[in-house]
Amino acid sequence: MPFTLKKFKAIKDKKIQFFLEDDLGYSPKIAQKLIGKGRVFRNDMSAFNPSEIIDCDEISIGVFEGVSRGLKPLLEFKDFAIFDKPTHLMVHPISKNTPYSLLDEIRFHFGEDANLIHRIDAETSGLVIVGKNKKSEIELKEMFQDKKYHKSYLAIVCGKIDKELKIDKNIDKEGLLIGVKMKTCQKEEGGKESITIIKPIKYNKEKDLTLIEVIPLTGRQHQIRVHLHSIGYTILGDPIYGIDDVNAENYLNKTLSKEDRFKITGSSRLWLHANYLEFIYKDITYKIYSKNRDLKNEFF
Repeated sequence: MPFTLKKFKAIKDKKIQFFLEDDLGYSPKIAQKLIGKGRVFRNDMSAFNPSEIIDCDEISIGVFEGVSRGLKPLLEFKDFAIFDKPTHLMVHPISKNTPYSLLDEIRFHFGEDANLIHRIDAETSGLVIVGKNKKSEIELKEMFQDKKYHKSYLAIVCGKIDKELKIDKNIDKEGLLIGVKMKTCQKEEGGKESITIIKPIKYNKEKDLTLIEVIPLTGRQHQIRVHLHSIGYTILGDPIYGIDDVNAENYLNKTLSKEDRFKITGSSRLWLHANYLEFIYKDITYKIYSKNRDLKNEFF
């Protein structure tokens, strides 16, 4: 998402926050946020503090403006929309230098007040809900926090799974070399309660791969990936679980080449896809399937 500077003629001797509210039309909350995050500048690019008085003829405000690369929402309703996110796309920029993320498309299509309701990993593809205004954002986020939804994924795992499984293992941070890596642990050892249901769909004997439906009953970081890996079924293409820590760290540091990743993991992508969402919003039940069938078409 490009970080751009917008210039405005200023009113000297007026408090910067009042100027943003009275003369530029920002709400008090947004004005405070812009100043607090150091996005309001003088001509010499020094940032204003919240209580400061304008001492120059012109100010600049750093804003994020979404740009499109052609990704359109899968479905659109009055208060929210659904995107079918491709793999290798972050949902949110990690810094002002992030060139592109799903948030770019969200803001491009629906404006500054639109926002993500939940997140999925950059390499995980599939359904993401977007609130088109602040009111719907709050209501839909509360729905997710209260777990008033059903979600299922498709995944391709290495090995054969021929019966339904329930993985009930707590999850905690691994705390070793890789900061984002999680681990399963016994309930008495701590961690957070985590439950995942696994349903086999189809087995490819030649490639020794199983297409499965995955239903996470809790929503922990990397839950599906670490749960499957803990019972010996790593997701095809996983660059963190199922490979050695050195290569996992190289992947996170973006120094693992595509060729080496393919050799190590068997694929250039993580084969995990958010395939189904069901929830109630304003007394209407929504049941939404992804139209992306890459997982089924690629190997089965």
